[in-house]
Amino acid sequence: MAAVESERTGFKVTTKERLDRESFPMRLFQKAKKLGTWDPAGIDFSGDRARWHELSDVERDALLRLTSLFAAGEESVTLDLLPLVQAIAREGRIEEEIYLTSFLWEEAKHVEFFAHFLDEVVGEGPDLHTYHTPCYRKIFYEELPRAMGRLAADPSPETQARASVTYNMIVEGVLAETGYHSYFTAIESRGSMPGLVEGLALVKRDESRHIAYGVYLLSRLAAERASLWPIMEERMNELLPHALGLIGEIFESYDPMPFGLAYDEFAAYATSQFTKRLDRIRRSVGKNLDEVAREALAEV
Repeated sequence: MAAVESERTGFKVTTKERLDRESFPMRLFQKAKKLGTWDPAGIDFSGDRARWHELSDVERDALLRLTSLFAAGEESVTLDLLPLVQAIAREGRIEEEIYLTSFLWEEAKHVEFFAHFLDEVVGEGPDLHTYHTPCYRKIFYEELPRAMGRLAADPSPETQARASVTYNMIVEGVLAETGYHSYFTAIESRGSMPGLVEGLALVKRDESRHIAYGVYLLSRLAAERASLWPIMEERMNELLPHALGLIGEIFESYDPMPFGLAYDEFAAYATSQFTKRLDRIRRSVGKNLDEVAREALAEV
């Protein structure tokens, strides 16, 4: 483990170099300031409360299942992100750390949003841990905290690569993005749960920035060290079956799945988004950092 500096010799913002305000992380930070300052406590769930009791038993069960997975998932990523922020800070990457402060804050807001929905709409009910299936527990109870926690003792590029694949590519890029897309589309098409739809749209917008940063981080790491690409690929191949297995576990509980959700569409969307980002990271091997930054900025 590299020693943590106890003293500093200066600060980037007061050197000739100054803060790179046009860098990709700072551009994301500008977006976070403009688009990420919504208040979960300000969302009106009165319409959702009225419609909740109009749903069938199986529809309520499906919503509780999905909400439980998202709510616990958001709490998990909030708890587990800090070691990455600290690892980036130790390297003096001030622009990335500045963006990551908004990243962590937004994850915390998502926890509050789902807690608000459960309190205001569902009220007292069963222990929702019963919806956490084996693949879900493998990822959120074991792999995510383990991969992120290792950064506290070993913030090396290799550990960062494994952690970011776990957090950004699998948890956010496959599970969260796919889940939110399908969850939002199904509920919006029904014209019900207006507060939930409003909040999910805002969460989805935040998550798009989180995934963009994760792809940038992995691309930067791959460009800096080509030897990291096999480590990333190995980690992706290790975790992807559990991610797709989780999708299968959700659908196995219903026949048919409520709200018109279809397994094939769900899995195809997840695989498509994963493959697209995987190719983007792979193309970064052998590029210089300026090329990686330009490609990232072109997608902001």
